[in-house]
Amino acid sequence: MFTFVNRCADTVWPGVLSNAGTARLGTTGFELPPGASRAVPAPSAWSGRLWARTGCAQDGATGRLVCATGDCGSGTAECAGAGAAPPATLAEFTLDGTGGLDFYDVSLVDGYNLPVLVEPSSGERPGGASSAGSCASAGCAADLNAMCPAELRSGGGAACRSACDAFGRPEYCCSGAYANPGTCRPTSYSQVFKMACPRSYSYAFDDPTSTFTCAGGPDYTVTFCPGATPRSASLSVPALLHLTFQVWIWLVLALPRGVDPLKRLVSSV
Repeated sequence: MFTFVNRCADTVWPGVLSNAGTARLGTTGFELPPGASRAVPAPSAWSGRLWARTGCAQDGATGRLVCATGDCGSGTAECAGAGAAPPATLAEFTLDGTGGLDFYDVSLVDGYNLPVLVEPSSGERPGGASSAGSCASAGCAADLNAMCPAELRSGGGAACRSACDAFGRPEYCCSGAYANPGTCRPTSYSQVFKMACPRSYSYAFDDPTSTFTCAGGPDYTVTFCPGATPRSASLSVPALLHLTFQVWIWLVLALPRGVDPLKRLVSSV
């Protein structure tokens, strides 16, 4: 069972895309007003991705639903087998997968449009495992739109693009000669994402700290804007933390590729 919760100040339109060969959920998209929640049963062995569309409205000329971020292009609340246009924060699931385990993550590989938190409501750590990736909460509660480097901003600040989407270069997209974990390494841009959201995928091979597992078939709550208050659509960042993060962004983007910004910062003190 998935329970979608909207803590944003504005209405969102969750979208659902089932992977090929898996049964569909009972809906592929719907409207979710501020403060509302909706439970959606999930069939056994389901796999796919969930996200939220924002800034949706009917086009006056065509009557089609058009969204500012995460649009699936269907023109309606139901996405009907279509995925999210980047940039969009994605929650990805494989239920009852290898060894009967659930695998889940929150991914920024396709960019970011709003904070998302995934919480298992029950379940067990696989085989008594004690690692941080065992049946724990995953996601990104930070407002990356407020911290997004200028060259990655999208939609007037409504979303933050990935470096792959913005530049299309193989080293950012983990493609071509960079299509394996040995050659595709964290970049200055993915490090910006990872610092803000350490429990989310920041690039394609960010598996060790980003994939979570549960045994026992728990239910999952997917919360949009988990840190929001009724007056704010996103997690507010204290001024000092925000300033610190902006300095970090400047540092990682200014240094040559392959230079550890933390070591450089320590050595200069």
